[in-house]
Amino acid sequence: MEDTPSKIILATTNKGKIKELAAPMKTLGIQVIGLDGLDNIPDIKEDGKTFAQNALIKARTVTQATGCITIADDSGLEVDALNGRPGVHSARYSDDWVFLPNETKDQRNMRKLLWEMEGVPENKRTCRFVTCIAAVRPDGREITIEGQWEGRLLMSPLGENGFGYDPIFFDPEIGTSAAMLSTEQKTARSHRGKAIRGLLERWKRFLSLPSLATQD
Repeated sequence: MEDTPSKIILATTNKGKIKELAAPMKTLGIQVIGLDGLDNIPDIKEDGKTFAQNALIKARTVTQATGCITIADDSGLEVDALNGRPGVHSARYSDDWVFLPNETKDQRNMRKLLWEMEGVPENKRTCRFVTCIAAVRPDGREITIEGQWEGRLLMSPLGENGFGYDPIFFDPEIGTSAAMLSTEQKTARSHRGKAIRGLLERWKRFLSLPSLATQD
């Protein structure tokens, strides 16, 4: 592309995710905006079988609707003893379960997962968080970057920070759960942090790739 964009879209309404990407992009002179306030975005059906497919579905849809470079991500938890579940279904893993009184969706997801892992010994509870970030240009060029965070599934929640499965994800290298880390500590080790750093490393090359329309 001939010009460096002044703004890009992050395909989310999550203000935390927008803030997370906005800081490093600001150093490149790029503004990151979310989907709030964009009224021409169609419903996005995340029906991919992998994190990369879902991230690309979101990024492609928003790019086509706006004509802007779009970044999107898909994340989840893979548990080895469950053959990689919940995987791409992590956010809606317990949709088939009934809520308990005063229970959040995150708490219900953890409850189902711990129920499925009941009786599995500590050495068989290996798992990992996975994030795939996709960036798509209006001319059809796209890249994906994956980050992983290896850990072990706890027997019960530990810690008050974070979200999702953080309270039952244990990092054996530092001896604590993801929900006991500060935002800065988590970013330094997490799957999302690794994927964002990978995106930034490849950003200039991504912008300089020739348009698909110019290829034979």
